[in-house]
Amino acid sequence: MGAPLSSWPWENMGSYKYMLYGPLVAKAACEWRDGRSVGWSLHLLILFGLRSLTYQLWYSFTNMLFFTRKRRVINEGVDFKQIDNEWDWDNFLILQALLGSMISHHAPRLEELPILGLQGCIIALLLHVGVSEPVFYLANRWFHSGSLFTHYHSIQHASPVPTPMTAGFGTPLEHLVLGAVMAAPLLGAFLMGCGSVGLVYGYVFVFDFLRCMGYSNVEVFPVRLLQALPFLRYLIYSPTYLSLHHKEKNCNFCLFMPLFDLLGKTVNSRTWDLQREISAGKNDRVPDFVFLAHVVDIFSSVHVPFVFRSASSMPFFTNPLLFFLWPLAFFSMLVMWALSKTFLLSFYNLRGRLHQTWVVPRYGFQYFLPFARKGINNQIELAILRADKMGVKVLSLAALNKNESLNGGGTLFVSKHPDLRVRVVHGNTLTAAVMLNEIPRDAKEVFLTGATSKLGRAIALYLCRKNIRVLMLTLSAERFLNIQKEAPADCQHHLVQVTKCQAAQNCKTWIVGKWMSPREQRWAPPGTHFHQFVVPPIIGFRRDCTYGSLAAMRLPKDVQGLGSCEYTMERGVVHACHAGGVVHYLEGWTHHEVGAIDVDRIDVVWKAALKHGLTPV
Repeated sequence: MGAPLSSWPWENMGSYKYMLYGPLVAKAACEWRDGRSVGWSLHLLILFGLRSLTYQLWYSFTNMLFFTRKRRVINEGVDFKQIDNEWDWDNFLILQALLGSMISHHAPRLEELPILGLQGCIIALLLHVGVSEPVFYLANRWFHSGSLFTHYHSIQHASPVPTPMTAGFGTPLEHLVLGAVMAAPLLGAFLMGCGSVGLVYGYVFVFDFLRCMGYSNVEVFPVRLLQALPFLRYLIYSPTYLSLHHKEKNCNFCLFMPLFDLLGKTVNSRTWDLQREISAGKNDRVPDFVFLAHVVDIFSSVHVPFVFRSASSMPFFTNPLLFFLWPLAFFSMLVMWALSKTFLLSFYNLRGRLHQTWVVPRYGFQYFLPFARKGINNQIELAILRADKMGVKVLSLAALNKNESLNGGGTLFVSKHPDLRVRVVHGNTLTAAVMLNEIPRDAKEVFLTGATSKLGRAIALYLCRKNIRVLMLTLSAERFLNIQKEAPADCQHHLVQVTKCQAAQNCKTWIVGKWMSPREQRWAPPGTHFHQFVVPPIIGFRRDCTYGSLAAMRLPKDVQGLGSCEYTMERGVVHACHAGGVVHYLEGWTHHEVGAIDVDRIDVVWKAALKHGLTPV
């Protein structure tokens, strides 16, 4: 049995814990029915929503790496383990709302209170400085000693990287103490007859705002301000100040005012020097590998790490709730299109090296607009040149960023800039290897759509060398013959051109590289498995058939700081073209991997991937 008040009573309720707000909702409805249009119950519900929004907005800001990467205090990423541990970070909001509901029974009627009172704000400020700050300081030191730390406070320090959600993550006892510290100035002002509705909202907002700021892991105070007004460093703490406490535990215990650490002689001696370095941007790191992605569609754009952590840390699916965010996502698309700037989206560490994902501000459908192609290529080119200037070793192109009709699988950029130091990689060699290793060993015949594409060509040539008959669906006899001529003379007869899906009605291995309608899928015999390299994947209409997912590989076990899923992929799984770029970097290969796939290198790349700990899904 655990220590008292070390676990939440509703921790096994999952999302049903929000039903605990039911009595508040019912009471607010009754107050409305009785003619009291706004009562304390409704205000508590509004406060819950606004407080949640405060934490969410700070989280979004923290993870907008294209704004904050140079001012991050701790460079590591937030991994899946920390996200899962902090999943119920908002438990304290439920607790404080329930306690607030009990206190509201003894609170003055709203009709008797002013909207805002200056005297009440001054009293609350004085009580905060004179009561809340020293009480929190003493309580925090108390929680960092002996069994109290072991049973109550250690779980928060177990989170490697502080985030706004970490600020809310804790045990019931901690939040009861924190709630008392937070409530003291408000109760004092109300007991002195100086309370107001605005005071409640204002004080709670400022309290949450400062808590989130401290845990944001992004230094927000400029060096020049603190140099010009040095006394400020003892009146308001900074994210650097709190990060040192979070990491070293025995220093910087204050709530918001380092003055009390100064009086208690617990200020970390490295605080100001470290804050100066981070504010100056000296904590920035150049990535060794970059994966240049793009947004698939408007719905998937809300899956980026700086929107909802609970969404980005799980494989993407079209949740009905996303429809409410569609207007905001559409507006964001227009803004990104107007800015035309490549954004840093996420990062992780592998073998001690930084790997980043950049995103081109273009959506899938835009790649098929003839007038947009030049602009898209310009954005990709600028990203490559930026990476080259920074000293990036390898840049891997994702999905449509290496479209053959767009830039020849990256050939355009390598030809235009022959002196590039960064290696440009389309990663399709590993994609082909993953696809080929999924095909049953005893297969004698396969049906291939998208047969004359870059991947289709490589798959067909590889399989025919293995004496497997390949039915290549294409209407172009010229393109088929060109591919057939590339095959060894004694294998060319294994490549067969077909022009209709009916030709494969007896073949149970279909490799899909081009979108297929339900009508086309019906020609597959029962028991067929659809292997896919088409983006987006085809929809599985046949219940008597099975459908594979896009080619992907699981990253090595020693990957660190990975906390977001790559589109529909599982945790720790990336698209094969992404993995192909990783392998290219880990092997230290010095060639560009652009244009047509070198069939002779498919097995080489596959063995290299397995050697470095990447595994097929």
